[in-house]
Amino acid sequence: MTVRRIAVSVLALALLAVSAAGRDAPVRSLALRPCELRSSGALQLVKAECARLPVAENPADPNGRQIRLAVAVVPAVNTTARPDPLFVLAGGPGEAARSFYAGVAGAFALIHRDRDIVLVDQRGTGGSNALNCPREHASGQTSSRADLIAQSERCLRRLREHAHVRFYTTDLAVDDLDRVRAALGYRQIDLYGSSYGTVVAQEYLRRFPTRVRSMILDGVVPPQLPIGALSAISAQQAVERIFAECARERPCHARFGDPMDEYRRVRAALEAHPVTLTLADPTRGTPYQLHLTTYQLGQVLRLASYTPALAALLPLDLHAAAAGDYTPLAGQFLLIDRLYSGAVAVGMNNTVICSEDVPFYRVTAAERAAMRRTFLGTAPLRELEAVCSHWPKGPVATDFHAPLHANVPVLLLSGGNDPITPPRYAVEAARGYPNSLSVTVPGFGHGQLLDPCIDQLMARFVARAEVAGLNTRCVAALRPMPFFLTLNGPGP
Repeated sequence: MTVRRIAVSVLALALLAVSAAGRDAPVRSLALRPCELRSSGALQLVKAECARLPVAENPADPNGRQIRLAVAVVPAVNTTARPDPLFVLAGGPGEAARSFYAGVAGAFALIHRDRDIVLVDQRGTGGSNALNCPREHASGQTSSRADLIAQSERCLRRLREHAHVRFYTTDLAVDDLDRVRAALGYRQIDLYGSSYGTVVAQEYLRRFPTRVRSMILDGVVPPQLPIGALSAISAQQAVERIFAECARERPCHARFGDPMDEYRRVRAALEAHPVTLTLADPTRGTPYQLHLTTYQLGQVLRLASYTPALAALLPLDLHAAAAGDYTPLAGQFLLIDRLYSGAVAVGMNNTVICSEDVPFYRVTAAERAAMRRTFLGTAPLRELEAVCSHWPKGPVATDFHAPLHANVPVLLLSGGNDPITPPRYAVEAARGYPNSLSVTVPGFGHGQLLDPCIDQLMARFVARAEVAGLNTRCVAALRPMPFFLTLNGPGP
């Protein structure tokens, strides 16, 4: 072959490559501009490209109120990006995808090398006409049914100024997601959903099956299962497993004995005599007076079991409280209260749960009796039933809770001690996904995104869009944080 023919061939191949790249490159009807994404508390910043996409609040009234969806794209690092981006769906319900991603962006770094990351604040959250209401009890407390209904009515009056709250359900949100996909010019997408985000991901797959290339479900909610009905029982089981792990470990058992015994003593003491104490606010350093009851104790147990780092402190906190020092327990309550405060748009949360979940609860008398024996009791269920007794209900598809069957590659992630979406939920969901792999991380809590080596596992899965042969050996080697034996940390 002559030099001229070689040159012509090289040029032809180059033009062919450019043409192919042009076919893969998204054709966008949405103008993106540089922006910064901020995590909750603005502790972390991520550079991105942002836009607003107007959609009808009520799809049946396209000329009525418009809401503007907050959309962000974090462009792939490599210039030869893959054509299918990863859409990251946050939990809650009520958490905003953009701030969620900013706080956990490192976990997606390997995927982000070759793929755009797309973030849409679901309608009713973040920058998409958030349905926020101010907290009425800064330190957290139980409320009567009448108080809960009155608080919800005040929230509704506030929200009616800018929203018809019934139009903020999951079904409408997945239509929004596909509008964003189309406006950004993507033909197929990959999905990552966390907790409630797994509900959104699966409903998107149900409605738009040809658009999904692969799906990661982290903290899995099966489509056929309404959220929250038996959460008190799952939370009790998770805490019992954590306490049993301490009792089995020689250093923890030698220091604390059986944490369940100390929990029972602390609970009995607080039932008889709630404690009022003053301590330093863990986020502000200023003095704070807290009335400590069994309610705060229950919240510490429930939310600390979400993450191994907080669960590692539970035996130490209970041991101190059993000896009469409630400050560590109160401090952990305030820390958890501050971490989770404001993370969820209450109005959107209410609309989703009151439309899609509570109406489908079928709680038996035996299950209510089992709840009464848990550290949370029936309070969570009664609170949901009270709020939903009058909250406006939105549109829900007739097949919303039908089992979902699809051959798309699915990676399901669970924590062995998850207090809200236990591993059996992933097993139930996986029955509908013949091309799936379910991975449980022993001893870990809710959401595996930040666990060691999970980023590598997710990246390998998305790159291949295939579960066969996926190497999960690193997961088997994971261990949760050791229990703290003193305030200085775990033992040697």
